[in-house]
This record gives sequence, C-alpha cells and structure tokens, in this order.
Amino acid sequence: MAQVPQTFFDALAVRTWCGLALTALGRAREEIDAINVYPVADGDTGTNLYLTVESAATAVEAVFAGYEAGSGAGSVPAGKPSLADAARAMAHGALIGARGNSGTILAQLLRGMAQVLTAEGETPHTDGDGLGLALRHAADSARQAVAHPVEGTVLSVASAAADAAEGAEGDCGTVARAAYRGACVALAATPGQLAVLEHAGVVDAGGRGLVAVLAALVETFTGEVPELSGAVSAAAAAAAAHGRVEAARVADRAGDGPDGEGRGEGESGEGGPAFEVIYLLEAEDTAVARLRQRLDALGDSLVVVGGDGLWNVHVHVDDAGAAVEAGVEAGRPYRIRITHFGADDAHTRGGERPPRERVQRAVVAVVPGEGLAGLYTEAGATTVLARPGEPPASGELVEAVRRAHAREVVLLPNDADLRHTAAAAAEQARTEGIRVALIPTRSAVQGIAALAVHEPDRRFDEDVVSMTSAAGATRYAEVTVAERQSWTMAGICQAGDVLGLIDGDVAVIGSDVTAAAETVLNRMLAAGGELVTLVLGDEAPEGVAEHLETRVREAYLAVDTVVYRGGRQGALVLIGVE
Repeated sequence: MAQVPQTFFDALAVRTWCGLALTALGRAREEIDAINVYPVADGDTGTNLYLTVESAATAVEAVFAGYEAGSGAGSVPAGKPSLADAARAMAHGALIGARGNSGTILAQLLRGMAQVLTAEGETPHTDGDGLGLALRHAADSARQAVAHPVEGTVLSVASAAADAAEGAEGDCGTVARAAYRGACVALAATPGQLAVLEHAGVVDAGGRGLVAVLAALVETFTGEVPELSGAVSAAAAAAAAHGRVEAARVADRAGDGPDGEGRGEGESGEGGPAFEVIYLLEAEDTAVARLRQRLDALGDSLVVVGGDGLWNVHVHVDDAGAAVEAGVEAGRPYRIRITHFGADDAHTRGGERPPRERVQRAVVAVVPGEGLAGLYTEAGATTVLARPGEPPASGELVEAVRRAHAREVVLLPNDADLRHTAAAAAEQARTEGIRVALIPTRSAVQGIAALAVHEPDRRFDEDVVSMTSAAGATRYAEVTVAERQSWTMAGICQAGDVLGLIDGDVAVIGSDVTAAAETVLNRMLAAGGELVTLVLGDEAPEGVAEHLETRVREAYLAVDTVVYRGGRQGALVLIGVE
C-alpha cells in the first residue's frame, strides 16, 4: 500500500517516520555493516542503528497502543496521542535502546529534534520552519554530546543536513528534501575528510545510516522514496563488494588515520582500546559533567547523551571496570554492556598467530540466568548471558558465534524479542563464511528441548530440522511479577501482581506465585504432554517446585517432570511442556 504523505509534524508523522526509518535501515543494514571501518572496524554499525530505531519505533507504538486500548478507561486518556507524547516516546526509546557509537549519536539527534518539536510557545514547531529548527538543534546537540568531534563522520552529515534545511523555504516535504540532499553531498565527501575511509574506499557508515533515516523523513512528508546520489551509491557498492573484513584490513594497512574520536581505531589493529562499554545511567547533570571528564581520561569514542536524570553512556576503554566504576560514582548505572573488540578477529590479529582449527558444528544460545548457562555449557553450547533488563546486542551474539569457532552454528535466541537481533547476528556471521541456522526459540525451555536432540554427527540440515521440531513441540510459559499497571489479554494488572504467561501472552493474573504457576501448568497440560520442564529463578518461593511436581505426579500419571535452577533469570518460574 502506498504511503499517505503527512502534511505537518504531528504524532502520526512521528509514528510513520519511525516505521519507514526502520524499514530503510533494515534494507541498508548489510551494506552499512560492510562499510563500517571507523571508529572500529567491527562491522555492526548498520545493525546498531537498526536496533536503536527499532527501540524508538517500539516506544512510539506503545504510546499509540495505550491510547487505542484505553479509550478513556482507568489512567489511560481517550483520543490520540499528541506530538509531544510521540516525540518524547521516540527520543526515550532511542535513548534506552541505543547501540554502539553511531546508535548513541542517533539517539541524541532524535532527542534534539524532540526537544524542539515538544517546546511550548505561541508558534508550534510542526511546519517546515519548525522541522528546520529541529534538525539544527539535533545536529548541534549531537556534536556537543561527543567528547572530541571528528569531521567526516555522522556529525558532519547531520550538520550539513541542518544547514540545507535552514536554507530551504516551504513545507515539511520541501525542508526534508533539502536536508536529505545536503546529507548526501556531505556523505559523499566523507572519504576526503577521514583518511581511514579514503584508504578503505568507503563513505562513513554512521553517516550512511543517517541518510537512510532522512530518506524515510522525505517519504513521510512526500510519499516518495528518494534515490541515493551517484557518488554515495558507488562508494557503498565498492565497499560491499570488498566486504567488511577486507575493508578493515585495508584500513589496518593504512595506519595513518586522524586523531580524535576513536583515536583511529579503524586504522590500527593494535592502537585502539580493547572494550566498548555502554550503560544507562540515572544521575544529576553535575555528576555527569564530572563523569565526562573521567571517562575522557580513560579512553576515547566518548559519547554521553540524554538528560532529565537519564543518560546513555558510550566509551571505548582498556579498563572496562574503571569505566563502570566511574558510572557508579556518578549515579546508578544499569543495562551495562561490555563488548570485547575481538582479539581473534582478522583485522586485530595482524596475521601474527595462526588460527586454530575450527570444529565442524556448534550451538550458540542466549540464556537468562547463570544456572541455565551452566546447564547449556555442560551440554556443549556456547552461551551468551542475558541478565534481567539487559538483552544482548547483536555484536555480542556475533562474538559468541566467533568464539564457538565452528564451520556450522545453530543459534538459539531463546527470546521472542531477540528475533531481529539474532537474525542480524546470523547475517553478519554468514558474511564471515560461517554457516548459521537460526532456530526461532522463544524461551530457554524451548532451547533445552532443541539441545536435547542435537546430534553434531548428523547432516547439518537434518540436525537443524530435528532441533526445530523439538523446540516447536514445546509450549512455554513463565510466571513473573508485573512492574506496572497495564492492559493484558487477561485484563488489567497492577504493579506487583503475579502474571502467568503462556506462549508469550498473559493468561493468569493473581497474587500467589505457586497458585498462578499451578493454574498455568494445568492449562498447558490440558492439551497433552509427556515432559514438564521447570526452571526456578532465585526469587521463586520455597516449595513451588515440589508442589508442581506433586500436582503433575497425582493428576498426570504419564508425564515426567525435570527441575533446573536458573539463578537470577528475571522470571520466577519458567515452564516447558513437551
């Protein structure tokens, strides 16, 4: 269906833009990953930008869903969300979901736009002039968020887009077109501004992502999908032809990149910091000012974005612990992500050490707690730990696939919300010559079922089919506690209510964990089953496992039960029925 153009910047325009930007980045993700050589040639800029916008779009959709479901009932207002509602949701979603250097900068760009779009005054900023002001403030605030701005990056592209937008006169469509054209010209010029890009024969990856986002803005207000300029598309095609690793090797050989953001990590496999550290931080402005100074002394590629007490901190350092400790001194850091830049990658190894022999096949699985991590590891899987509220980024999954060091890898995300992240990681691993099969497991109990039938000596396709069948035949459930009031399939729940979810949907709302777990289990076994798997979190009440085992033994004679300790896994109880 053709997109109906928006006339003014209202809530629907924000929603439309986020959706179109997500689609555009989805199409361009592999190309952007392929040209990613600065500040680190880790090939995940496109994926990180996609996941950042996905978080923004999800937050906007949640606002619309709240209004549509509320219709004036309870605490949810009737009608449609305002521009301020949607713009703030977009900015907040991008802030909490920002991934990587470019994703963090994009989050600040969206926040800067939202600050203008939501500003109160006599003249609402919803027309072409308002869009120009928003783009200007976005570019300026993003530049201020970077400790050492470098030209030839996404910052240059954002500034050029703002300059062009300010010089345009007309409606939002006219201003968006001008911004897009200005961004394309600036992007094509980036190889002449950064030596590492020129040596690799690529344009800046972050800037290319911003161009895709601005193309979506044009489509939002005109209904037209603008074409890339010839210079930009030619550079992108050349980079994609060489591939990410080759581009990184070319950059490594150059060895004469600029100082500043990243200290030229892309140019030298030995000169850059070893770790990327990202976390959300609750802190006061004065504490964040001191934090910037401390982190700037510890490393580089420092970007701190946010405000109003919530910040997203991104830095490259050799001492990851010190970067986290600095956050603890400033406030309360959480959703901490520490990524090693891959000591065994082709572009960091420098050819000095011969690679060890690959095994034929491995399983890589995301697990929600330390207990299950041990269980999966004992079964031979390479694990990625997903702590509560801290889902892994695609770069972490790619690193795990590399760590498995196999020609063939079966990837188990074990979470429905990780499907895009896992798919992106699988695609990245395939570009490195690894055969990857993604089994869309939605829970760790489905992953356990798949791992139980894994036979590495079988043909790869046969093994994948068998594991997929076992996972698909396993219904899954979890018992958890509601964090806030919300609308569910089972009615309205309040903060503190015990929720029983079956196959991802809330089926039970109660006050007692054991009772809710029993109700969920009875509903699942009503459809039949041969084996019940129970995974207990650290906060599960004493006796819940024994109670459920007794219930199964007395009411379902032919059904066996197995119990595992999951550790700190978020859910109080995970349940699987095969």
